[in-house]
Amino acid sequence: MLTKTQAIVLHAFKYGESRLIVDVFARQTGRLSFIVNIPRSAGGSKKKQYFQPLSLLEMEYDHRPKLQLQKIGNVQWAYAYTSVAFEPSKLSISLFVAEFLYHALKGEQPDEHLFDYVRYSMEWLDTCKSSVANFHLVFLLHLSRFLGFYPNLEGWQEGCYFDLRAGEFCHEVPFHRDYLTPEDAGRIEVLMRMDYPTMHLFRMSHVDRLRLLETAILYYRLHLPDFPEMKSLAVLMEIYQ
Repeated sequence: MLTKTQAIVLHAFKYGESRLIVDVFARQTGRLSFIVNIPRSAGGSKKKQYFQPLSLLEMEYDHRPKLQLQKIGNVQWAYAYTSVAFEPSKLSISLFVAEFLYHALKGEQPDEHLFDYVRYSMEWLDTCKSSVANFHLVFLLHLSRFLGFYPNLEGWQEGCYFDLRAGEFCHEVPFHRDYLTPEDAGRIEVLMRMDYPTMHLFRMSHVDRLRLLETAILYYRLHLPDFPEMKSLAVLMEIYQ
């Protein structure tokens, strides 16, 4: 069946001399994998640049549910980045987000709201003129809402613990080790007040930002089975050191 959809590229790797295997999250059909022939001539319609991490595409393909690797027909930009690919801070964030989504959205079914959230986030990052140092933290917090384990951020009081398994603040130490001390729980309270337009107003040290990122990754690992180590994390940490 011929299908037209918007798609976000999660990952691509070379397969042979002139082919790529590309993983995308498509607005109408969810997580898909494609095999793409990349012509050697510059005038080919399927340029390698289309399949960079988090590229936003308009694509057409013949959807065959029994095939593991689909074949792309027409493809073009749905949105062309003007700064993400050229500014080191934004590029490192985009590579981290792409790798994170590649692992977090395994087997993900169609979810237009989730797709629109990721697209909106990346377009916002691309056009942002202020500091983006907290972008990935805000992104991960709100992404969890679409995956079904958004933390309950009500009930915070100074001195509370945060239960990472239950995803909520508590007044007593939980009967397991996956919790945050009141000091770290206070950082969660700061994060919950951020959004994209206001995040540049929240000044944090490198240590605080790193601790929040480590906490967010741990939280996802507790709620998503077999979530691996992040290869792009070291680059992101170096950029914001």
